[in-house]
Amino acid sequence: MAQIFSPTADTWLRAILIALVLGTVGSLLLGGTVARSQYVTRVARTPMQPVPFSHKHHAGELGIDCRYCHTSVETSADAGFPATHVCMTCHSQLWTNAAMLAPVRQSLAENRSIEWKRVARVPDFVYFRHDIHIAKGVSCFECHGRVDRMPLMFRAKAFEMRWCLDCHRDPAPHLRPQAAVLEADWPPPADRRALGERLMKLYRIKGPDELTHCAVCHR
Repeated sequence: MAQIFSPTADTWLRAILIALVLGTVGSLLLGGTVARSQYVTRVARTPMQPVPFSHKHHAGELGIDCRYCHTSVETSADAGFPATHVCMTCHSQLWTNAAMLAPVRQSLAENRSIEWKRVARVPDFVYFRHDIHIAKGVSCFECHGRVDRMPLMFRAKAFEMRWCLDCHRDPAPHLRPQAAVLEADWPPPADRRALGERLMKLYRIKGPDELTHCAVCHR
């Protein structure tokens, strides 16, 4: 009886199987790398804004409180964008003819909001509130980075599900006393975990079993 398969058939079969396995593993690794890349997460990317607003100048050098512009950060889900009249409180007197502030003056004249581009955003299916995090001692800088050092605003964190869960599983190291929540240069104590655990009891923060329940963030 004639031989059905050539002498090299086994070799070719093994080579094909190995190639399929390596290709599958490589695709998964590449997909994971791309999914966590800056291209996808937009970390450290600075979107072009209608006005080149500098948090470094306003919040850092001038020391303007976050709540002066983000008026609803303590009371609602959204931190809020400043209305044009908030900008003009100062700029009706300072830099009144600056070219870069022309969109602000035009916005006021036309009674039309400036179309700022969102830097930090979570998907629509994620339930998130700024006020509850501020009330529980989570600083603005914990999620948004040192905005007081950013000439132009960029996304400091990936805002991925695993990043949120890391904090919800172990919130203690991320908490501050209420007086320091908006303080950029707050010096944490040597044993921040011990402080955080005391604050968890003070703020009545639930344990990780409840904080990581699906319904906390997806409703």
